[in-house]
Amino acid sequence: MFLTYEEAVAWIHARLRLGIKPGLSRMEWMMDRLGHPEKHFHSVHIGGTNGKGSTVTFLRSILEEQGYSVGTFTSPYFEQFNERISVNGKPISNDDIVRLVNVIKPLSDELEQTELGGPTEFEVITAMSLVFFGQLSSVDIVLYEVGLGGRFDSTNIINPLLSIITSIGLDHTAILGDTHEKIAFEKAGIIKSGVPIITAVHQSEALQVIKKKASVENADCFVLGEEFLVLNHQSIANGEEFDWKMGDQNWSCIQISMIGKHQIENASLAIMAAHLLNDKSQFVIDSTSIRKGIKKAYWPGRFEVINNYPTVIIDGAHNEEGIHTLVREVKKRYHDKEIHIVFAALRDKKLDGMIQELDAIASQITFVSFDFPRAATSKELYSISLSENKTENMNWETSIEEQLVHLRENQVLIITGSLYFLAEVKPKLLKLLETM
Repeated sequence: MFLTYEEAVAWIHARLRLGIKPGLSRMEWMMDRLGHPEKHFHSVHIGGTNGKGSTVTFLRSILEEQGYSVGTFTSPYFEQFNERISVNGKPISNDDIVRLVNVIKPLSDELEQTELGGPTEFEVITAMSLVFFGQLSSVDIVLYEVGLGGRFDSTNIINPLLSIITSIGLDHTAILGDTHEKIAFEKAGIIKSGVPIITAVHQSEALQVIKKKASVENADCFVLGEEFLVLNHQSIANGEEFDWKMGDQNWSCIQISMIGKHQIENASLAIMAAHLLNDKSQFVIDSTSIRKGIKKAYWPGRFEVINNYPTVIIDGAHNEEGIHTLVREVKKRYHDKEIHIVFAALRDKKLDGMIQELDAIASQITFVSFDFPRAATSKELYSISLSENKTENMNWETSIEEQLVHLRENQVLIITGSLYFLAEVKPKLLKLLETM
């Protein structure tokens, strides 16, 4: 029995030692013992390589604008562990965390003694969320973000009203496969019998895998660029603007406050999801709520402009697809500026391709270390870079502080890489900027 929040979270994080154990057998065992809380709420399941968190945020904002109470399960957390399980964007309380851990730990101990073995950290947190939404709260709907892959991800225990696959990229290839087709097969594992699937996947071989799975499951498939369209996209000062079209419905001048072409795609998925939910008798979502919700949506650490004078941006570009998107946006918005980059990443990413793209746009690039089990060292990152203007510093705080002091009007500081890194950086960065 845990009495304090600190003890409960420490026990959860200690489960990291078990690594990743694909499969649903442990989740099924726990759900059976808990009385199947996953069957007691409506849900939407969101998978994909990049864009999951933003899509969750767009859809949550739409539903909240309509007046619904919305639970979310997301990862990783950005500022506070509790935000993994939230209601209307507000993380659950420390007391809730303690209560949930005290429900799951006895099951974990018992499971440890079986041939299945003990649950991983992610399985524990997923089980906690299912208990919370299924037994302790009364939200109207829960948006579940896939942790890794889809087919064997612990969130795949739910039976949603609809599913979304945002994108396919070559990430976690050691686990999911080394081609778009193989990764699509894993992501498509969230498609369930008769449950509509929405996707923005564009690679032909990956899209065919998703369509085939949807056909087998008799699930209606809605593809961005086919069943619904994004038209007339233009970047505006504080976001993006676009038209959205599906059949004879044509909505013009929809605005979002998140930056980047990729966010237009994520927003379009959320709009399509809102339309499908609106077709369900238990949900009513009008066009005003969609427009207002989309514009209000905010997700930290995604091309987030922290400061304007001087310009400081943080972006969780943690894989090749994310870096490519970041670079494209920087070239479009800051082509006339000197770009200074601070970068930290996990060792198990495709670092050579990521760093090569950053080298190409950076007037100066600094590689730093941060405290995380899988983090690459600043020296490892530095050795990969081919830039003539590169430095490395094990202490990211010192490096960023120095950069801020010397940053000029014609320069932009971009702090990017692992979301775990940015979660450490953001609160301290804000304090530094307050003192300048």
